[in-house]
Amino acid sequence: MRVVVAGASGFLGTHLSEHLRVHGHEVTALVRSEPASAHESRWDPATGRIDEAVIARADAVVNLAGATIARNPHSKAWASEVMDSRVSTTRLLATTIAATDRPAAFLAGNGIAWYGDHGRAPVTEDSESRGDAFLTRVAREWSAAAEPAREAGARVCVLRTAPVMDRTSPPLKQLRLLFRAGGGARLGSGEQHMPMISLRDWVGAVSYLIESRDVAGAFNLCCPRTPTNADFTRALADALHRKAFLAVPAAVMKVAAGELAPEVLGSVNARPAALERAGYDFEDEDVREVLAAALS
Repeated sequence: MRVVVAGASGFLGTHLSEHLRVHGHEVTALVRSEPASAHESRWDPATGRIDEAVIARADAVVNLAGATIARNPHSKAWASEVMDSRVSTTRLLATTIAATDRPAAFLAGNGIAWYGDHGRAPVTEDSESRGDAFLTRVAREWSAAAEPAREAGARVCVLRTAPVMDRTSPPLKQLRLLFRAGGGARLGSGEQHMPMISLRDWVGAVSYLIESRDVAGAFNLCCPRTPTNADFTRALADALHRKAFLAVPAAVMKVAAGELAPEVLGSVNARPAALERAGYDFEDEDVREVLAAALS
């Protein structure tokens, strides 16, 4: 298949592109600088510049572009960049796909924060979006920006991605160092559910959706058994052979995490129901398996 990837130089994009190429797919990366090879195509979401012919030839387009959330959560400029970088890229790709004679499949990046705080209740793709937390608002607008492709008849898969666990990337990279130094702690009560997924399952699931030509809709990219924060804290401490008896009070987290506090203290007991119905077979089903894969 011919696959176009936006955000191909990022952590997830790099691993996905490599996996697709190894499995025989032709991958074209959208880049903002002058292309260095025939496997790159220049675009500029801010001005609407894109090579429509590249999109028209594609069998699938994957959007993983977006500013990192691992910056200052108290900054209005950061918040604006997080929102705009996701919505503008998705909208440009969706409208370009919609204008082609044979719309490519569109795998539109998104976040598990779309759901907002649901407490202990199981959350599937049929669950509603709740609340007004920052990343929940981002995910709603991000998802809506893909609508032109859907209206044009494209197969659209919305990738509601949970934090992807790998030792080389946030959040686990920082947490691993903190726990090794003896600073491991549960956050607030620790009872909030925190969805996650291993890198190999994220890559495997997205590749599966690219190749499965008869599936569409929203997909929760998370392990089947979502841990609580306390479960995760114990599992990571055990994996690193450290103790984690500390706790950070919720009031402290609300001040320290700023706009991201609802994501840290809120609970999303997510289930990858749509992925499982589609036939994807997870390698890492719970927090201990996810961490074992991530830290290996």
